[in-house]
Amino acid sequence: MLSFILRRILIAIPTILLISVFVFSLQKLLPGDPVLAMAGEERDPEVLEFLREKYRLNDPIPVQYMTWVGNALRGDLGISLRTNQPVTELIAEKLPVTIQLAVMAILFALVIGIPAGILSAVKKGTVTDYVANIVALSGLSIPNFWLGIMLILLVSVKLDLLPASGYVPLSEDPVKSITTMLMPAFVLGTALAATLMRHTRSAMLGVLKSDYVRTARAKGLHERRVVLKHAFRNALTPIVTLTALLFGELIAGAVLTEQIFTIPGFGKLVVDAVFNRDYAVVQGIVLVTAVGFIFMNLLADVAYVLLNPRLRTA
Repeated sequence: MLSFILRRILIAIPTILLISVFVFSLQKLLPGDPVLAMAGEERDPEVLEFLREKYRLNDPIPVQYMTWVGNALRGDLGISLRTNQPVTELIAEKLPVTIQLAVMAILFALVIGIPAGILSAVKKGTVTDYVANIVALSGLSIPNFWLGIMLILLVSVKLDLLPASGYVPLSEDPVKSITTMLMPAFVLGTALAATLMRHTRSAMLGVLKSDYVRTARAKGLHERRVVLKHAFRNALTPIVTLTALLFGELIAGAVLTEQIFTIPGFGKLVVDAVFNRDYAVVQGIVLVTAVGFIFMNLLADVAYVLLNPRLRTA
C-alpha cells in the first residue's frame, strides 16, 4: 500500500509543476495592469515604478515564475496586491468556509443520490425508475442560482425557517452555522445527487447482471442482502471516483452559490481577486485548488485498493 501511494505521489509531482506553469502563464495573459489598479486615480509615475519594483513585476517572466515557485514550495504564495496580506492567510481564512459547505453538500448528494440510484436500478423499467430519472434530469437541468433564489424566497422570506444569507463560524455557534449552511448546501447537493444517482444506477445495472449476483439469489439470500452486500459493494468503485471528483469540484466551483447566499468562502475571494487584478491571490487559489483535486484523486485511488481485494494482491 505504501509503495502504491508513493508511486501516485511521484506521478502527481510533474502534474503540479505543469499546472503551475499554466496558472502563471495564463494569469499574465489577463488584460489590465494590477499596479494601475493599486495606484488609484492619480497614478504618479514614481508610485507606479515603486510598486513594480516592490512586487518584482519588472523582472523577466521566467524569473518571476521561478521566484513564485520557489516561494510556493516554502509555503509562501505571495502578498495580496490589494490588502497587503499574505495569500496563505487569506486562503487559510476562507478555505474552511468552503470546505464546510462542500462537506454538507456532498452529504446531501450521497444521502439522496445513492439510495435513489440503487432503487432505480433494482426497479428498472417501473414507475419508480422513470420518476427517479425525471427527478435526476431535473436536478441536472435547474441552474443552481435559480434554485437558490427560489429557496430564499420560499424558505426564508415566506416561511421564515432558515437564514437567507450570511455565515457563522462553527467555532462560534455550531447550530447556527449549520442552519445557515443548510440551504446553500442543499442547492449544491441536489445537482450532485442527480449526477450520483445516474452513475449509481448505471453501475448497479451492470453488477446486477453478474454471475455472482445470480448465484447469491439462487442460494436463497434475501434480496436486500444481495443488493447491498453483493451488488452495491462491487459497484462502489466508480461511485468513489465520482464522489472524490465532485468534492474537488465543489471546493473550486461554488462561486455562484456563495455569491447568492453571501458566504465569505473561496468563491467570493477568487471573484474579488479577479476583478481587482490581484494576481498573487488568483494564482494561489488556483494552485491550491489544483493540489486539492490531485489529493482527492489520490484518496480515490487508495479507496480503490481498500474496496477491491484483487488490486491489493496485484
